[in-house]
Amino acid sequence: MSRARCHALFLAAVSPRGATTRVAVRRGLSAWPVLQEPDMEYQDAVRTLNTLQTNANYLEMVKRKRGDPQTQLEAMKLYLARSGLQVEDLDQLNIIHITGTKGKGSTCAFTERILRSYGLKTGFFSSPHLVQVRERIRINGQPISSELFTKHFWRLYHRLEETKDDSSCVSMPGYFRFLTLMAFHVFLQEKVDLAVLEVGIGGAYDCTNIIRKPVVCGITSLGIDHTGLLGDTMEKIAWQKGGIFKSGVPAFTVLQPDEPLAVLRDRAQQISCPLYLCPPLQALEEGGPPLTLGLEGEHQRSNAALALQVARCWLQQKGYQDAGELKASRPSLPGQLPLAPVFQPTPRMQQGLRHTEWPGRTQLLRRGPLTWYLDGAHTTSSMQACVRWFRQALHRCERPDSGSEVRVLLFNSTGDRDSAALLKLLQPCQFDYAIFCPNLAEMASTDNADQQNFTVTLDQVLLRCLAHQQHWSRLHEEQVSPDPWSTPGQEQDGPASLLLAPHPPHTHSASSLVFSCISHALQWITQGRDPLFQPPSPPRGLLAHPVADSGAMVLQEAAAIHVLVTGSLHLVGGVLKLLEPSLSQ
Repeated sequence: MSRARCHALFLAAVSPRGATTRVAVRRGLSAWPVLQEPDMEYQDAVRTLNTLQTNANYLEMVKRKRGDPQTQLEAMKLYLARSGLQVEDLDQLNIIHITGTKGKGSTCAFTERILRSYGLKTGFFSSPHLVQVRERIRINGQPISSELFTKHFWRLYHRLEETKDDSSCVSMPGYFRFLTLMAFHVFLQEKVDLAVLEVGIGGAYDCTNIIRKPVVCGITSLGIDHTGLLGDTMEKIAWQKGGIFKSGVPAFTVLQPDEPLAVLRDRAQQISCPLYLCPPLQALEEGGPPLTLGLEGEHQRSNAALALQVARCWLQQKGYQDAGELKASRPSLPGQLPLAPVFQPTPRMQQGLRHTEWPGRTQLLRRGPLTWYLDGAHTTSSMQACVRWFRQALHRCERPDSGSEVRVLLFNSTGDRDSAALLKLLQPCQFDYAIFCPNLAEMASTDNADQQNFTVTLDQVLLRCLAHQQHWSRLHEEQVSPDPWSTPGQEQDGPASLLLAPHPPHTHSASSLVFSCISHALQWITQGRDPLFQPPSPPRGLLAHPVADSGAMVLQEAAAIHVLVTGSLHLVGGVLKLLEPSLSQ
């Protein structure tokens, strides 16, 4: 049976007879929910929120005809005023503002957890959400309740409706702007001691950047992402990220390549922003016990080092005495950024780092014979870190006494990201099967508004999956190329090696399949062997292909199945929704 026939079988349930299938976008207002169950009220609020998503065709038009980004920032201030707040009101939130290309969510999570260990009431705004949209707005590390989300959503929605200008064609902010406004209102109403704000995209013109005077800012590792909005070089991206700097507000960054670091330094100097370079975490560990991090992966040490500096600076700015004893200072080199202080992390800081949780980032789930490796890496630099973590985790895990091991990749990539480059980094991992599917948890998602996405059509995401499969096949045809992850001259069992645990060499290309949704993909991967994921019987015809049929037998008999889920945080979120039903409650 040909590869094309394989595609048709797996897409038949989605696009019958080749018809163009589009997600219907409901415009207009929902009536105020009356006499409904609390969960229904929440779902109605989220469905109404989803109408603020930009539809796919309009999004393409906006990208081609983008206006002055500064005007967009001014528009956000007007929305804030219409919602009943002024920019000055946000000063009460004692904000920590974090941007970067990779690790900004993890850095925010470390920072929030450290400060919560001091008994402070924390607010935390992040994006995207994994399972439920209310994850984006957290109080003391927990997503706000459905009831609180619903109350604040309708209060803000009706306030903006009442204050709209009839002469304006846009009465409502877009999806992310609305949630940013809502987070400001929730944090003020809940009287948090501080708010950690993660930038959405970029920095300079991101809608979170209407704040006037945060307490401290941080910039995580920079890389290439969102090139259509931020620019196609590291220098252009650094300029955008440095836009969160404010005069007189301390800022910290981690080690960056020379060119973008110079851009950050110049941006800071132009507005008299004191910018510091974080010493590595090792410097803070000297003379004390090694720090234990709640998040796995070597790359999290850089995020933790930045979080410690940002948290310590916040504590000092607010007059806290227990902020870590200084060690001997290290002089900065001429022409370089001044180094942030080297200090001994306090017990409460150590506790915060140790107890940090951030689902979907270097996350492991062990379930019977299956081990799930979940990481939402979606840039080349973050994918390199993901692969290092995955390979090291495989090397540490115990080998089964008997029976085979199977490695499965579950992948998707969206937007303007270079999926071919991401797949090339994954190819040396020696996966037995590569599975591609859209970021749809299930084909019928009408009962769960949190998972709805109007910014793309169904046809677009399915064609993208087929393109991923074609990229993967081409990479395996070129498999004679050397492994870019191995270092010449290193022995496989050497301490610095990142080589995989022993695995029989492949004599054929890894098989690949495309499924129409995440649920169908998981049903095939698990073969009923995950003790918590027990969906109904697979759809008729799901296994009607030789690769799926033979692979099912291999998976049923394997002693251990290692599944890496990566390429998109939305994909990881859909997988978590199905594997951890409690996250949807």
